[in-house]
Amino acid sequence: MTKQTQQTLHNIFSNYMQEKTNFFKNRDALSSDYIPDDTPHRDDQIKNLGSILAPTLRGAKASNIFLYGKTGTGKTVITKYVTGELNKMNESIKIVYINCKMKRVSDTEYRLLAELAREMGRKVPATGLPTVQVYQMFLDCLDEKKTNVILVLDEIDALVKKIGDGILYNLTRINQNLKNSRVSIIGISNDTSFTDDLDARVRSTLSEEEIIFPPYNAAQLQDILKQRAELAFHKSVVEPGVIEKCAALAAQEHGDARRALDLLRMASEIAERLGKNRVTIDCVDRAEDKLDLDRVVEIVKTQPKQSQAVLASIIRLVEGGKKNIETGDVFSVYERICASSGLKVLTQRRVSDLVAELDMLGIINAKVVSKGRYGRTKEIRLQLGKRALERIRGVLKENYLIRDSIMEGAK
Repeated sequence: MTKQTQQTLHNIFSNYMQEKTNFFKNRDALSSDYIPDDTPHRDDQIKNLGSILAPTLRGAKASNIFLYGKTGTGKTVITKYVTGELNKMNESIKIVYINCKMKRVSDTEYRLLAELAREMGRKVPATGLPTVQVYQMFLDCLDEKKTNVILVLDEIDALVKKIGDGILYNLTRINQNLKNSRVSIIGISNDTSFTDDLDARVRSTLSEEEIIFPPYNAAQLQDILKQRAELAFHKSVVEPGVIEKCAALAAQEHGDARRALDLLRMASEIAERLGKNRVTIDCVDRAEDKLDLDRVVEIVKTQPKQSQAVLASIIRLVEGGKKNIETGDVFSVYERICASSGLKVLTQRRVSDLVAELDMLGIINAKVVSKGRYGRTKEIRLQLGKRALERIRGVLKENYLIRDSIMEGAK
């Protein structure tokens, strides 16, 4: 780090501390993880979930529950709110929350069981023991506690995709092996068809009760944002129309409250950085652009490496000046990328399927065109802005999928 950079950073921090404008009373209130005392438009779901879990207050086992709905419909917030209130009524009830998308937590059956055992107070090494032994350790510490345990598996579909539904079969039948404790499971998923692919025996026990979380409409999102804005901001900080615009934009995204909160939070942070006195509609427009960019980059990061290799091939062809890119062109560059990065080469048909998946994600546009007697092919175009392309190129370069030498013969 140069002295000039160090001084610039020091100035940024000093200016922030001296800045008279202070929008926030409680910045955390705009986080999607924040649990408010009141959760608008989810009374039915709260009552339903509370009624199902109430028997645990008298030491009985509650039914297993499956909650499903689109992203940002309040599943996790409501679950944490209800289980938190339940725990206040009876502190001996143990709430164990696991986000199944977190890396190194539920990548394998061993890691999941080890994390569950740790949550119950048992030390388990990161590796080295047979999985059966770790499962038995979890059972032992459960019975030692002599309590009711509510196990919340958020993003449960991600768990099954990683390690199969065998673990769910064991967990849904765990009470058969317990003498002193009871375990109830709450499964949460954004995939409304997730249970259709489960083993019938798992499905019947996991989904003893089901609660649906419908998308919010624009008016409901406005109520949520107004409530959070009152908690987050000082009075008169938000310009009229800002909350309405954030709600309208999020309503287009399947009624996603998380998206609405992110827009309002990002807009307020942009206003703060620009030295504005209020959060303006212009700040919302800037926030939308930034969040869309971040989302596209995050989508690429989470794609399998084969899919990233196909995208890298398309990018290299575009950068090489290739016009009217077709599937065959992509496959030729893809083969060289695989050879360079050590990836197994998939068939051209499978690569065509990956092109179609990238099209569905909105990263590229793949239009099927007829070549007459030569059959049909896809004409492919990138759907990325300059900033998104630059950041995605960086992601692919980190994964060794873009190198200057790969472009030989791509034109």
